[in-house]
Amino acid sequence: MWIKVCGISDVETALVCHEAGADAVGFVFAESKRKINVHAVARIVKQLPRRLVKVGVFVDACPQEVAEIQSCLGLDLLQFHGKESPEYCSQFMGRAIKAFKISASGDFEALRFYQGKVWAYLLDTHLSDKAGGTGKAWDWTLFEKKQQNEYSGFRVIAAGGINAQNVVKAMQVLKPHGVDTSSGVETGGRKKQVLIKEFIDTVRRWERNEFA
Repeated sequence: MWIKVCGISDVETALVCHEAGADAVGFVFAESKRKINVHAVARIVKQLPRRLVKVGVFVDACPQEVAEIQSCLGLDLLQFHGKESPEYCSQFMGRAIKAFKISASGDFEALRFYQGKVWAYLLDTHLSDKAGGTGKAWDWTLFEKKQQNEYSGFRVIAAGGINAQNVVKAMQVLKPHGVDTSSGVETGGRKKQVLIKEFIDTVRRWERNEFA
């Protein structure tokens, strides 16, 4: 299971994610309470191991700006939470993760238009006033067996209010390639090492069938 912790703002937290077993960390460049500037991220990534995947999160940003930030920081993947089109995503040579807001079973239809244009599809909670990081889970049962079979060739990442208490259910229901958490490892809007470790440990224990 691919694990990403998003909304990283300091090197200590990023290293805790890595040491706990996360595969990736995310840096938010869009307007958000977790927004971080390029200079701060540059200082952080210099101190991170190369094998830890670095992800930049954007919302309807100018493609040139995204490309410049990616090149400057050496970002491995680019996560898009706005209205970015398939053509927009295809400019980034397989580095794109496209987020989709889910509130009804019909919302999955949009995934097919991005096939071959993105590295992965992130399924997030739909709230009209927020692009992501809502802290609320969506109804995972909407992704029924029919949809799972239809999109079996898609690399799906589960997101939206996922934490140590509900991540096992999310993995059982959605059968995703990966899971993405942010608010689920926070207290009072700040990342907590103990919650990060608990979340990652829960995923790894599930992989070892310790919850059977």
